[in-house]
Amino acid sequence: MELKRIVIDEMRLEQVVVLKERNGERVLPIVIGAAEVTAIKMEVSGIRPQRPMTHDLLKEMICSLGARLERVLIDGLKENTFYAKLHLTNDKEAQVIIDARPSDSIALAIRTHAPIFVAQEVLDKIGKVDEDK
Repeated sequence: MELKRIVIDEMRLEQVVVLKERNGERVLPIVIGAAEVTAIKMEVSGIRPQRPMTHDLLKEMICSLGARLERVLIDGLKENTFYAKLHLTNDKEAQVIIDARPSDSIALAIRTHAPIFVAQEVLDKIGKVDEDK
């Protein structure tokens, strides 16, 4: 998946990040918080704050510990809440999987250039055909 766009719905007071299949037609809209929208928009726009934001700090911590974010997997949907996992690998190739919010996961993936995946069952349930091809 790749970040397609961020939509601000002023009527419903929601921010939505839209992921798109790289080799497909479906999109996955995910409602996220204002802080995460800001973090994603800043990184995409190349804006560098004077002090590190939380996701910048996480990136530096991961790198400083000799690890890397291999991928993000949005793997669940329960009661309208998405779930995600960060898949990390260290220098010794040991794998660690950490539960995370999709919004934080996407913000971190964008900073580390890690791929974003969505479980097939989640995409089949919520994914929509992209009308803005």
